[in-house]
Amino acid sequence: MKTSKISLVAVLALSLTLGLAASSWARPGGGMGGGMMGAMNLTPDQAGKFFDLKEKFHNDTAPLRKQMMVKHAELAALWKAEKPDQAAITAKQKEVNALRDQMQEKRTAFQLEARKISPELGKGFGRGMGGGMHHGRGMGPGDCPMVGPGGGPGPGGPPPAAPAK
Repeated sequence: MKTSKISLVAVLALSLTLGLAASSWARPGGGMGGGMMGAMNLTPDQAGKFFDLKEKFHNDTAPLRKQMMVKHAELAALWKAEKPDQAAITAKQKEVNALRDQMQEKRTAFQLEARKISPELGKGFGRGMGGGMHHGRGMGPGDCPMVGPGGGPGPGGPPPAAPAK
């Protein structure tokens, strides 16, 4: 039961992260971060083209992002079962992975189109998910809002504290 709770927390954290990443596109700068757009030395024409490209990407991926959120919620529901069905969980995870792969293909196409506008827009692509397209540091190990700092046991989490003597 403890493993299923940890897995549920991980799935919920992933869903939250995807939702936050998607919402970053709605902010001014479209997730490019504080002054990154100004630091790129884009011409007004390039900046306009890049804005239009980001808007197209955002609109084109909205249904896919919605499907991903729904599938993550369905997966979380499967994990909540008294006796989780491994086959159903595995099948749902494959659906999530297929959607993630589709999103990655769209992101790659977006990044290649951005480089056509200005090679400077391609700097940083390839560093992590979105390569500099997000702002802030995001959530890392131990930053799950459901668990709090430290993250508790699990891969990548801190080792348990030694008992006080």
